[in-house]
Amino acid sequence: MPEARDPEQLLKKAMEGDRPSLVALLEECAPRIRARIEPKIGGSLRALLDVDDVMQVTYLEAVLRIGRFQGGGAAGFLAWLGRLAENNLIDAVRSLEAARRPDPRKKVTGMATQSRDSMVALVDLLGVSTTTPSINVARDESAKAIDRALKTLPPDYEKVVRLYDLGGKSMEEVAREMGRTEGAAYMLRARAHDRLREAMGPAGNFFSHAP
Repeated sequence: MPEARDPEQLLKKAMEGDRPSLVALLEECAPRIRARIEPKIGGSLRALLDVDDVMQVTYLEAVLRIGRFQGGGAAGFLAWLGRLAENNLIDAVRSLEAARRPDPRKKVTGMATQSRDSMVALVDLLGVSTTTPSINVARDESAKAIDRALKTLPPDYEKVVRLYDLGGKSMEEVAREMGRTEGAAYMLRARAHDRLREAMGPAGNFFSHAP
């Protein structure tokens, strides 16, 4: 293998912020990750999810989270990437199965697109809470915080949340509009929720504490 494609060198450069090296490293790892994931997508799921969906979301997460890789060399990176892919697959399968028996608590519904109430409900869904004594202030600030946080996400993450969680569209409609399978849309939503929690941080970062 040429030095330029050596996984250890690629990883070193990727950790230093070199995007082409990270892309090349992902290409090197892809066949083994794909071989690990593909057999786990059963026949009943193949119409709603395929291995390319898992790989694409995993690549995006790797780009976003490379700074959190804790070490272990190229072998450690491969294991880390494999865990990202496994988690994406698990979330997609769980979401697809849950869609067959929907829980109204898991989706923001019955509200106008981008309304303050739908954004506040999304805050609750994400598990962000506040102790501020002013309910109206909390509602206004949470809506603004969600909107700000959404704008920091990758476009596909932002779009799936705005269409599904805030827009009230079905995941079938969302997937069609985004040109994705339903499984891919569910994966994007799961990761978008993770990134939203990180972007918003503790409730104290954005809720007023004025008496």
